[in-house]
Amino acid sequence: MSNAKKIDRINIRPGVSVLSVLSHLNYRPWYALAEFVDNAIQSFIDKHERLTSIDGENCTLHVNIDIDSENARITIRDNAAGIAAADFPRAFRPAQLPPNRTGLCEFGMGMKSAACWFAPKWSVRTSALGESVERTVSFDIDRIVRDSLDELDVSNFPSDTNAHFTEIILEDIHHVPIGRTVGKIRSHLQDIYRIFVRNGVLELKFNSDKLVYETPEILTAPHYRDPNSEVIMWRKEFDFDFGEGLRAFGFAAIRKTASTSQAGFALFRRNRLIQGSGDEGYRPEQIFGKPNTFPYQRVFGEIHLEGFGVSHTKDGFQWDENEQPFLELLRDELANQDMPLLQQAREYRVERRPKDFRRGAQRATERTSETLREHLPPVMDDIRNDPNTPDPEVDLPEAETVSHRVIDVELHSQPWRIVLELSTDPAVGSWLEISDGVIQEHTADKETSRRVIGLRLSLVHPFMQRFCGADCEEIEPLLRVAAAIGLAEVAARDAGVRQAGTIRRNVNELLRNALNQT
Repeated sequence: MSNAKKIDRINIRPGVSVLSVLSHLNYRPWYALAEFVDNAIQSFIDKHERLTSIDGENCTLHVNIDIDSENARITIRDNAAGIAAADFPRAFRPAQLPPNRTGLCEFGMGMKSAACWFAPKWSVRTSALGESVERTVSFDIDRIVRDSLDELDVSNFPSDTNAHFTEIILEDIHHVPIGRTVGKIRSHLQDIYRIFVRNGVLELKFNSDKLVYETPEILTAPHYRDPNSEVIMWRKEFDFDFGEGLRAFGFAAIRKTASTSQAGFALFRRNRLIQGSGDEGYRPEQIFGKPNTFPYQRVFGEIHLEGFGVSHTKDGFQWDENEQPFLELLRDELANQDMPLLQQAREYRVERRPKDFRRGAQRATERTSETLREHLPPVMDDIRNDPNTPDPEVDLPEAETVSHRVIDVELHSQPWRIVLELSTDPAVGSWLEISDGVIQEHTADKETSRRVIGLRLSLVHPFMQRFCGADCEEIEPLLRVAAAIGLAEVAARDAGVRQAGTIRRNVNELLRNALNQT
């Protein structure tokens, strides 16, 4: 009978030439494990009608992944339709393309490449829906290579025709996942299959824990320009076609709580996440800016791409020349004034509660304490041994600058001019330089004196190179602190404080020789 077909041997050619090098693929463990889940999902989708006739209309695909770190063993089991006798020759032969390449299985390499990457020994035990045979195939890559085997034995056992499952066991795995890697695998897998889980197609368990993706809470707030305006949810859907069968659709939103590691886009193809899982969100600088900007920490979303190819390990898209047009269209969508999502992410400020600062404050205090303990003593000795500080020059010395602004104001009924400069001149040794002088201004009927205060911040100072980037959001806070220090010194000198520049001199010294250290 066809449903009891006995298979004694399978041909794995080309075996030696391909299987022996698969352990050197550039996989990461979560993408390798995803290959087995992909196969199960595709089998479940392809045979869904027959599976529901046996298990009921509400049948669900169950995939269980268990890592036994102590015994260097991984087991993957699913209740999909199993590997049918007709598919056996293709299923175990590398680079044998499947007949249907429009789903999750398209390269004919997934199970073989992932299994060989993980382990030198692995086996597959399966019972196909409607077939009364349970079959087992075992791979020992070292023996296959040593004996130049082109065929492998298949074990056959009786099975119920309604039984359907596949169990894959990886033994003596090359790199045993432990510690943080186990957590990263869990995080990435729950992201990769979030849509199948969300739609009720899949129940995925990892080390007996059910994986469920939790959508971040979305910011509900007024427009940043008008705090009294209507409160809206900052989530935006989009759908655009950019020719040649290429389409992008999905949503973008702003996280209620910023996260440096969890923000960013997840890019999908055929409902399976390809790029942007776990803490590796897709965050192109053209849209998100630098890592310490607000959009980088706040914007997230799901984008489905159609018409794009993917790498054979399914961990990235083959953009060719299309990524730039995609990003331009996406940026236009997110900056559109009907819902300026990027501007809102950049400008809106959440009122933080004391507890929100706790973790960052504790870490910052710890790191700064370590730096002070190690680097402060010799710098303080030098400072204390040189107490004299000259008054500032009338004019700032000549230096290369990248920004120069003049602010004319009236203070105490006298005209002042404040000059702000940002310098990239390596010859400027101080973090902050100031000057304090007077210029004469002539008009038609009188001559007046104007106080001129120069404030120059060095962007190439070691402290700035260590802690500051090139964006406005990174430079502006430090420039404002520098301006406050400089103007406070001027005010102190006007009030009669002797050696008012000592604080600035000491700040410069500390930032150069102590507080810029790792």
